[in-house]
Amino acid sequence: MESPIYDIIIIGAGPIGLCCAIEAQKKGLSVLILEKGVLVNSIYNFPTNMTFFSTSKLLEIGGVPFISHNDKPTRAEALEYYRRVVDTWDLNMITFCEVQSLKRGKDDNYEVETLKGVFKAKNVIVSTGFYDTARLMNVPGETLPKVKHFYDDAHPYVGKKVLVVGAANSACDIALELFHKNAEVTMVIRSTEINPRVKYWIKPNILNRIKEGSIKAYFKTNIKEIKNTSVVLQTPTGQVVLKNDFVLAMTGYQPDYSLFRKLGIPISTEVYKEPLHNPTTLETELPNVYIAGVIKSGMKTSTYFIENSRDDALKIIDAILPT
Repeated sequence: MESPIYDIIIIGAGPIGLCCAIEAQKKGLSVLILEKGVLVNSIYNFPTNMTFFSTSKLLEIGGVPFISHNDKPTRAEALEYYRRVVDTWDLNMITFCEVQSLKRGKDDNYEVETLKGVFKAKNVIVSTGFYDTARLMNVPGETLPKVKHFYDDAHPYVGKKVLVVGAANSACDIALELFHKNAEVTMVIRSTEINPRVKYWIKPNILNRIKEGSIKAYFKTNIKEIKNTSVVLQTPTGQVVLKNDFVLAMTGYQPDYSLFRKLGIPISTEVYKEPLHNPTTLETELPNVYIAGVIKSGMKTSTYFIENSRDDALKIIDAILPT
């Protein structure tokens, strides 16, 4: 049976993708969401015990109230909330459906090829976020099983020698959690200090642990090599070899540029490699193909969040259905 031609196909079932679907349904448009993983896949892959930095009110979409036990919700509360959003709006979605390519048919509609078939649409919105694509350190040994770019839970690291790479919120939060769970924590930090943007309730704690020596920190330092039972650091005073069980590389994340290439979305040659798009309508250089959410800023991943990207849905739907 041939696929129907949807008004919009949305690639990515994160909060902003859901926003776009909701705004489209409000205007009577037919929508299909395609997601390579699970619903809000990035949030699902957050640390098990993570608490959001934003309040539940700022994470609300589609007019569905987000009630949490505390001002800042947990990962588990967010997963439950976005499931409720999907149920409330009865959103049409296929999960575990990775997009392989995008091409324009003879009728000017787009054909989205996936592992579960080909789906057709008049318009396409790409809202894939960046959390599932790590920025690699590109050092020998980075592919060893002991190296993790995504943190899950403290339990595997109890009593182990753990090297945490990075100095932003995630790295500091993880270092503190592991310290409190009796891991032997060392931090490797490229700059001369903890990131100035670390949240005010985290920064004093991590600075105090470093000052008292509970957490060892190497500043102005890079990893030179990772070995099975050790790591080699390049410090300002020379090489240091540490015994080591795990490396948690909290070096940040980036958009999935391989997907942009598959879809044919041109990328800026500037330093932040933004997908080229109209800032007013969010349309890319491919006609009727739009981007939404954090991927707008390319590698500058600290620019957009759920709370300041929710209006992307209105911009795009207004461009598709101008008043």
